[in-house]
Amino acid sequence: MNKDTHSVGIIGLGIIGSRIANTLKQKDWQVSVWNRTSGKDPNALESPSEVARKSNVLQIFVRDGEALHHVIENIESDLTPEHIIINHATVSLEDTKSANQRITSLGVSFLDCPFTGSRDAAAAGQLNYYVGGDQQTLEKVHPLLSASSNSITHLGEVGTATVFKIATNMISATSVAILSESLAVCKAAGVKVEKMSDAMKVNACSSGLTNMKLPTMLEGNYEPHFSLKNMLKDANFGLNIADIEGINLPVLKAAAQSMQSQMDKGQDDADYSVIYRNFTD
Repeated sequence: MNKDTHSVGIIGLGIIGSRIANTLKQKDWQVSVWNRTSGKDPNALESPSEVARKSNVLQIFVRDGEALHHVIENIESDLTPEHIIINHATVSLEDTKSANQRITSLGVSFLDCPFTGSRDAAAAGQLNYYVGGDQQTLEKVHPLLSASSNSITHLGEVGTATVFKIATNMISATSVAILSESLAVCKAAGVKVEKMSDAMKVNACSSGLTNMKLPTMLEGNYEPHFSLKNMLKDANFGLNIADIEGINLPVLKAAAQSMQSQMDKGQDDADYSVIYRNFTD
C-alpha cells in the first residue's frame, strides 16, 4: 500500500492520545486511530494491525508495558523496514528495552519517547518529548513530533528517555505530596490555606507545578490532568530501578504510600493531587 508521508497512526486514545490525534488532524495530518476500548472515536479502525497497514509511523499512547507488548504482538506481521514505532507510554525500563529488542529484531525502527505535559498541553500541541534512540530515525519523524510539541530533547540510546521521565515524575509526585502535607500543617495550626497561593508567589519554593496544582487542591477539584494510578505506577518504576541499584529512596517511598492510601479508596482515575484528601476527608 502506498502510504502518505504525511500520515500517522495513533494507538491509544486516553487523555493524551486522543488530544494528540485531534491536534494532528487540525494540522492536516492524515490520522488513523485505534483504542482498546471502543467508543472513543467513531472513526477508529478495527485493530492496531489495520493502523499499521495505513501508516508507516505509529505513535503509541497506551498505559503500561502489558498494553505495549499487546500492541506489538498485534502489529508484528504488518511491520516493514519502512515503519517507525514511537512509544510514548511511560513503562518500566525493562519493558522499554524488551519492546525495542522485539521491534528492531524485525528490522523496524523504534524510539523511546515519553513526554512531559498534561491534558491541556496535549490539547494545545505543546507536549515536551524526551527521546531515546537513533538520531537519524528521530530526524525522520521530527516534523511529526514538532506538530504536537513545544520541545524535543534527544537524550541518547533507547531507555535513557524512559529513565529521565521516571525521574521527573519522581519530582512531581514528591512535590505534590509535601505540598499536601504543608497545607495540612497550615490548616491544623489555624492558618487560612486560601492565603497559601499569595504566600507562595513570593517564595523560592514556588514552581510551575505548585502554581498549577495548588488552586485545584484548595477547591477540592481532582479532575485528572495526570491520574493517580499512572503517577503511582511511575513512582514504583523509580523504586524498582533504585532497588536494583541498591539505592534507598525514603522520600519517594513515603509519597508512594500516600498515593496508595487514595488508591485504596478508589481514587485511581482522579488527578494524583487527590492525595491531599488524606488530610481533608
